[in-house]
Amino acid sequence: MAKAEAADPAVTLSDHQYYINREISWLGFNERVLHEALDPRTPLLERLKFLAIYSTNLDEFFMVRISGVMEQADADVHPTTPDGLSPPKQLAMLRSRLIEQVQLQHQTFEQDLRPALTQYGVHLKQYSDLGQEQQAYLTDYFEKRIFPVLTPLSVDPSHPFPRMSNLSLNLAVRVINPDNGVERFARIKVPGSLPRFISMPDDLCTHQGKDCLWVGVPLEQVIAANLNYLFPGMTIGGHHLFRITRDADFPVLEDEADDLLLAIEQEISKRRLEGFVCRLELESSMPEDLRQGMMRELKVKADRVFEIDGMLHLGDLFFFLSLPLPELKDKPWAPLVPLRLQPVIDIDDEDKNTYTEQPPDIFQVIRQGDLLVHHPYESFTASVQEFITQAAHDPRVLAIKMTLYRTSGDSPIVKALITAAENRKQVVALVELKARFDEANNIEWAKTLEDAGVHVVYGIVGLKTHTKTTLVVREEGDQIRRYVHIGTGNYNPKTSKLYTDLGLFSCQENLGADLTDLFNFLTGYSRQQTYRKLLVAPYTLRTSMEALIRREIDHAQAGGQGKIIAKMNSLVDAKIIRLLYEASQAGVEIDLIVRGICCLRPGIKGVSDNIRVISVIGQFLEHSRIFCFHNNDQPEYYIGSADWMTRNLDRRVEAVTPVEDPALMAELQDVLDIMLADNRQAWDMAPDGSFTQRRPAKGETERGTHAMVKAYMTKRDRDR
Repeated sequence: MAKAEAADPAVTLSDHQYYINREISWLGFNERVLHEALDPRTPLLERLKFLAIYSTNLDEFFMVRISGVMEQADADVHPTTPDGLSPPKQLAMLRSRLIEQVQLQHQTFEQDLRPALTQYGVHLKQYSDLGQEQQAYLTDYFEKRIFPVLTPLSVDPSHPFPRMSNLSLNLAVRVINPDNGVERFARIKVPGSLPRFISMPDDLCTHQGKDCLWVGVPLEQVIAANLNYLFPGMTIGGHHLFRITRDADFPVLEDEADDLLLAIEQEISKRRLEGFVCRLELESSMPEDLRQGMMRELKVKADRVFEIDGMLHLGDLFFFLSLPLPELKDKPWAPLVPLRLQPVIDIDDEDKNTYTEQPPDIFQVIRQGDLLVHHPYESFTASVQEFITQAAHDPRVLAIKMTLYRTSGDSPIVKALITAAENRKQVVALVELKARFDEANNIEWAKTLEDAGVHVVYGIVGLKTHTKTTLVVREEGDQIRRYVHIGTGNYNPKTSKLYTDLGLFSCQENLGADLTDLFNFLTGYSRQQTYRKLLVAPYTLRTSMEALIRREIDHAQAGGQGKIIAKMNSLVDAKIIRLLYEASQAGVEIDLIVRGICCLRPGIKGVSDNIRVISVIGQFLEHSRIFCFHNNDQPEYYIGSADWMTRNLDRRVEAVTPVEDPALMAELQDVLDIMLADNRQAWDMAPDGSFTQRRPAKGETERGTHAMVKAYMTKRDRDR
């Protein structure tokens, strides 16, 4: 155990120097994502995937976070933040790092990954490099499939500068009237409804006379090569690609909205066309006069313009994962069915060779003891989805209540809720309409559920409902029993294959009673603020977490062992960070596993000597939240939906549950130990906020978290 030293009275823990700026920390996270695309140990198509993820992450970052800082800078507002950086200073630092990162991203694609694809018969070509037959095919394709979709918009005294939608990819075309030499600007939107990459047919899928797996070109190059169809009789003076990003963080005045669903629908429509342009990406070859004209019309300052050498919007590189090249992808993982949920085999009495497999009675399984499931290592379908499905059909189930923050477009969970309503059960769904960028999807599901007779509610004014909870009320003989699922991730079967998440099934009476109180708070006028076992934001979660940290401080100061292991997506809250600093000063050993933003500085002498921070980036997105407090060798474990961010602790409805079964506690500790011992996917954080990726020492076995947990889960089930 680290020796506790008296805190230096000269150290002021609220000092700006002990905190990292949130936006800069996020940029560091996305840089780690980019590194996966640079790392030659990552399979080639997965490297393309990480380039795409980096791009889409950056889009959202500009739309939500950077745009907000820009608004503060433009309004000369200087909010007090723990790190003390003013909005202009933040923007300058962010731009400097972004220019470097984006340049590296495009260099990696153009100079490394694009040529590497050719070794496997995949050729993403320039239009000018195609053969005559290939170009003739694309001309015909353009006439029949692309030309009818396009709408060129000119700019002149009778045609104002066109409105452009968020994240739209566009061609700026200079056209010249040959009769009088007058130049005009025209804009062509590259249709998002068409494939970004146009593939050659089989008979033309060749390169230098050899057959290839895939040959194609970007859609915008096909359009650019056929501009004469769009401007007949005019001379084309040049064309240049550009892309705009708009502010998309719209406010909804919930307490003033008569109909929240309608209010959000109206704001979604505004987001597409009305947010100010916070980023203008353009080809570096664009002439200065055209660039200045666009900046003027779009009201974009020079420090919001990003020159790109190469193909714009690399987010579309997800396309290449569809190629039949399994050797260039991560080995697919088939989620395990938890042993207690393995199908029951029913052998035919007359024909012993005939049998059927049926899922076990999941309620009976839960009655035998709490069940912990770990996605994507274990099957979401066989656990969470089966729980809801059986509840929907079980005649003894009286009610189902659940929260839906994000779900998939063809959600079997939602379909099961509709079935339950049709089976005359009391069904309540809390649909969070304010789940950013999923608002439209959630509105559609809310309407569908309401039409089916489900009671749909939208939560509490001023609070997002982020908790991942389900309550099933079942009649069993002369009693009512409540079954619960409390998780760390969304009820989304698609992301359950990509995100690591945990879920606890239980029929403990205290947890059932707590969820009953929580749903009454969400759906009615209950002012419930105390709970038996659940830690619930915005009421008991912060105070409970602070009390658990202080208990470790007390143990350390009394000569015992103080120890905390906390795994989360982001650590931002200044009060929690300061308390962790106090714990470190008291000698508490603290291991933090933080995937994304971390505003705490570890390893500062006299402040955070006893704090270590790692980030794990790899095949799966680490999304689960686990909190372990050593408690003088009587450890307590918690899982739930909340990070240590101010918004999660104070402005959202969150639920964190204790995990008390010794076997399940041991499993959580095993997973934490695997992550802390990672020497492949883990990054160590330095006091200055930088990260260094761990590498196996010479002769050391590689221990990547995701591979190790797969092996652990497989061995655990085999041993049982």
